[in-house]
Amino acid sequence: MNITSSRRSGVTWERVALLVLSVLLAAALTALGVTLYENTQTKKSLQKYQDEAKNLADETCPRCEDGWEPHGGKCYFFSWVTSSWNKSRTQCTSMRGDLVVINNREEQRFLESRVRGKMENDEDKFWIGLTDAQKEDEWLWVDDTRLDPSLMSWREGEPDNWYKENPDGENCVRMGEKDGATYLKSWVDQSCKYFQKYICEK
Repeated sequence: MNITSSRRSGVTWERVALLVLSVLLAAALTALGVTLYENTQTKKSLQKYQDEAKNLADETCPRCEDGWEPHGGKCYFFSWVTSSWNKSRTQCTSMRGDLVVINNREEQRFLESRVRGKMENDEDKFWIGLTDAQKEDEWLWVDDTRLDPSLMSWREGEPDNWYKENPDGENCVRMGEKDGATYLKSWVDQSCKYFQKYICEK
Protein backbone atom coordinates (compact mmCIF):
# COMPACT_ATOMS: atom_id res chain seq x y z
CA MET A 1 0.00 0.00 0.00
CA ASN A 2 1.23 3.49 -0.84
CA ILE A 3 2.32 5.38 2.31
CA THR A 4 1.26 8.72 0.88
CA SER A 5 -2.19 7.35 0.04
CA SER A 6 -2.46 5.88 3.53
CA ARG A 7 -1.58 9.27 5.12
CA ARG A 8 -4.09 11.07 2.91
CA SER A 9 -6.74 8.51 3.87
CA GLY A 10 -5.92 9.03 7.58
CA VAL A 11 -6.12 12.78 7.22
CA THR A 12 -9.43 12.47 5.42
CA TRP A 13 -10.90 10.23 8.12
CA GLU A 14 -9.60 12.56 10.81
CA ARG A 15 -11.25 15.48 9.05
CA VAL A 16 -14.49 13.57 8.70
CA ALA A 17 -14.38 12.55 12.38
CA LEU A 18 -13.58 16.15 13.39
CA LEU A 19 -16.41 17.46 11.23
CA VAL A 20 -18.86 14.95 12.73
CA LEU A 21 -17.73 15.85 16.26
CA SER A 22 -18.10 19.57 15.45
CA VAL A 23 -21.63 19.03 14.14
CA LEU A 24 -22.54 16.97 17.22
CA LEU A 25 -21.04 19.60 19.52
CA ALA A 26 -22.91 22.37 17.72
CA ALA A 27 -26.15 20.36 17.99
CA ALA A 28 -25.52 19.70 21.69
CA LEU A 29 -24.81 23.39 22.32
CA THR A 30 -27.98 24.38 20.43
CA ALA A 31 -30.04 21.86 22.39
CA LEU A 32 -28.50 23.12 25.65
CA GLY A 33 -29.28 26.71 24.68
CA VAL A 34 -32.89 25.83 23.87
CA THR A 35 -33.23 23.93 27.15
CA LEU A 36 -31.78 26.84 29.16
CA TYR A 37 -34.11 29.27 27.38
CA GLU A 38 -37.15 27.06 28.05
CA ASN A 39 -36.12 26.66 31.70
CA THR A 40 -35.77 30.44 32.04
CA GLN A 41 -39.20 30.97 30.49
CA THR A 42 -40.68 28.27 32.73
CA LYS A 43 -39.16 29.92 35.81
CA LYS A 44 -40.56 33.30 34.75
CA SER A 45 -44.02 31.79 34.18
CA LEU A 46 -43.89 29.96 37.50
CA GLN A 47 -42.84 33.16 39.30
CA LYS A 48 -45.71 35.02 37.60
CA TYR A 49 -48.23 32.38 38.71
CA GLN A 50 -46.81 32.42 42.24
CA ASP A 51 -47.09 36.22 42.39
CA GLU A 52 -50.67 36.09 41.08
CA ALA A 53 -51.56 33.38 43.62
CA LYS A 54 -50.01 35.43 46.42
CA ASN A 55 -51.94 38.54 45.35
CA LEU A 56 -55.16 36.52 45.21
CA ALA A 57 -54.46 35.05 48.64
CA ASP A 58 -53.80 38.55 50.00
CA GLU A 59 -57.16 39.72 48.60
CA THR A 60 -59.20 36.79 49.92
CA CYS A 61 -57.28 36.24 53.15
CA PRO A 62 -56.21 39.65 54.40
CA ARG A 63 -53.47 40.06 56.97
CA CYS A 64 -55.39 40.80 60.13
CA GLU A 65 -53.97 42.40 63.25
CA ASP A 66 -53.42 40.30 66.36
CA GLY A 67 -56.74 39.35 67.91
CA TRP A 68 -58.62 39.63 64.60
CA GLU A 69 -59.68 36.63 62.51
CA PRO A 70 -59.65 36.64 58.67
CA HIS A 71 -62.57 35.40 56.61
CA GLY A 72 -63.87 36.22 53.13
CA GLY A 73 -61.64 39.25 52.65
CA LYS A 74 -62.55 40.82 56.00
CA CYS A 75 -61.23 40.76 59.56
CA TYR A 76 -63.37 39.99 62.61
CA PHE A 77 -62.84 40.70 66.28
CA PHE A 78 -64.79 38.70 68.88
CA SER A 79 -64.70 40.48 72.23
CA TRP A 80 -64.19 38.67 75.52
CA VAL A 81 -65.62 41.54 77.59
CA THR A 82 -69.24 42.72 77.73
CA SER A 83 -70.64 46.17 77.04
CA SER A 84 -73.82 47.96 75.95
CA TRP A 85 -74.54 48.08 72.20
CA ASN A 86 -73.50 51.73 71.87
CA LYS A 87 -70.29 51.28 73.85
CA SER A 88 -69.53 48.12 71.89
CA ARG A 89 -69.84 50.10 68.67
CA THR A 90 -67.57 52.82 70.07
CA GLN A 91 -65.00 50.16 70.92
CA CYS A 92 -65.16 48.78 67.37
CA THR A 93 -64.75 52.19 65.77
CA SER A 94 -61.78 52.92 68.05
CA MET A 95 -60.13 49.90 66.38
CA ARG A 96 -60.91 51.31 62.90
CA GLY A 97 -63.86 48.95 62.41
CA ASP A 98 -67.54 48.82 63.32
CA LEU A 99 -70.06 46.33 64.64
CA VAL A 100 -70.42 43.55 62.09
CA VAL A 101 -72.74 43.92 59.09
CA ILE A 102 -73.83 40.49 57.81
CA ASN A 103 -74.11 40.54 54.01
CA ASN A 104 -74.86 36.92 53.09
CA ARG A 105 -75.69 33.45 54.38
CA GLU A 106 -72.09 32.29 54.16
CA GLU A 107 -70.98 35.10 56.48
CA GLN A 108 -73.85 34.27 58.86
CA ARG A 109 -72.74 30.62 58.81
CA PHE A 110 -69.13 31.57 59.64
CA LEU A 111 -70.14 33.92 62.48
CA GLU A 112 -72.68 31.49 63.92
CA SER A 113 -70.05 28.77 64.02
CA ARG A 114 -67.37 30.96 65.61
CA VAL A 115 -69.72 32.48 68.19
CA ARG A 116 -71.03 29.07 69.22
CA GLY A 117 -67.47 27.99 70.04
CA LYS A 118 -66.89 31.09 72.15
CA MET A 119 -70.13 31.05 74.19
CA GLU A 120 -69.94 29.88 77.79
CA ASN A 121 -73.73 29.60 78.18
CA ASP A 122 -76.84 30.31 76.10
CA GLU A 123 -77.09 33.93 77.26
CA ASP A 124 -73.44 34.63 76.40
CA LYS A 125 -74.43 36.18 73.06
CA PHE A 126 -72.70 38.77 70.84
CA TRP A 127 -73.90 42.17 69.62
CA ILE A 128 -74.06 42.67 65.83
CA GLY A 129 -74.49 45.96 63.98
CA LEU A 130 -78.28 45.81 63.53
CA THR A 131 -80.82 48.13 65.21
CA ASP A 132 -84.30 49.62 64.84
CA ALA A 133 -83.61 52.44 67.32
CA GLN A 134 -84.47 55.14 64.75
CA LYS A 135 -87.86 53.68 63.80
CA GLU A 136 -89.59 50.63 65.28
CA ASP A 137 -89.43 47.55 63.01
CA GLU A 138 -87.22 49.33 60.47
CA TRP A 139 -84.04 47.36 60.92
CA LEU A 140 -80.88 49.10 59.75
CA TRP A 141 -77.26 48.03 59.78
CA VAL A 142 -74.61 50.39 61.14
CA ASP A 143 -73.67 51.29 57.53
CA ASP A 144 -77.28 52.55 57.09
CA THR A 145 -78.32 49.74 54.75
CA ARG A 146 -81.73 48.15 55.32
CA LEU A 147 -81.92 44.55 56.45
CA ASP A 148 -82.52 42.32 53.42
CA PRO A 149 -85.60 40.17 54.22
CA SER A 150 -83.96 37.19 52.49
CA LEU A 151 -81.05 37.36 54.96
CA MET A 152 -83.06 37.56 58.18
CA SER A 153 -81.82 35.06 60.75
CA TRP A 154 -84.23 35.67 63.63
CA ARG A 155 -84.73 32.92 66.15
CA GLU A 156 -88.32 31.67 66.27
CA GLY A 157 -90.57 34.24 67.97
CA GLU A 158 -88.08 37.07 67.43
CA PRO A 159 -87.95 40.02 67.29
CA ASP A 160 -90.47 40.47 70.11
CA ASN A 161 -89.54 43.97 71.43
CA TRP A 162 -90.08 42.83 75.03
CA TYR A 163 -90.64 45.77 77.44
CA LYS A 164 -90.40 43.93 80.74
CA GLU A 165 -86.70 44.67 81.39
CA ASN A 166 -86.59 48.11 79.76
CA PRO A 167 -89.46 50.52 78.93
CA ASP A 168 -87.60 51.50 75.74
CA GLY A 169 -88.10 48.00 74.40
CA GLU A 170 -85.51 45.94 72.53
CA ASN A 171 -83.91 47.84 69.68
CA CYS A 172 -80.54 46.13 69.22
CA VAL A 173 -79.63 42.66 67.97
CA ARG A 174 -77.40 39.98 69.43
CA MET A 175 -76.62 36.55 68.03
CA GLY A 176 -75.61 33.12 69.26
CA GLU A 177 -77.00 29.69 70.13
CA LYS A 178 -74.76 27.62 72.39
CA ASP A 179 -76.17 24.33 71.10
CA GLY A 180 -76.24 25.46 67.47
CA ALA A 181 -78.84 27.41 65.54
CA THR A 182 -81.52 25.71 63.47
CA TYR A 183 -81.18 26.98 59.88
CA LEU A 184 -78.64 29.55 61.19
CA LYS A 185 -81.46 31.41 62.99
CA SER A 186 -79.68 32.86 66.00
CA TRP A 187 -80.67 36.55 66.14
CA VAL A 188 -82.48 37.92 69.19
CA ASP A 189 -83.50 41.52 69.87
CA GLN A 190 -82.48 42.94 73.23
CA SER A 191 -82.35 46.25 75.10
CA CYS A 192 -79.38 48.23 73.76
CA LYS A 193 -78.36 48.92 77.38
CA TYR A 194 -77.89 45.20 78.08
CA PHE A 195 -74.28 44.08 78.46
CA GLN A 196 -73.12 41.52 75.86
CA LYS A 197 -69.94 40.59 74.07
CA TYR A 198 -69.69 41.97 70.53
CA ILE A 199 -68.32 41.32 67.03
CA CYS A 200 -66.33 43.99 65.19
CA GLU A 201 -65.58 43.89 61.47
CA LYS A 202 -63.21 45.70 59.13
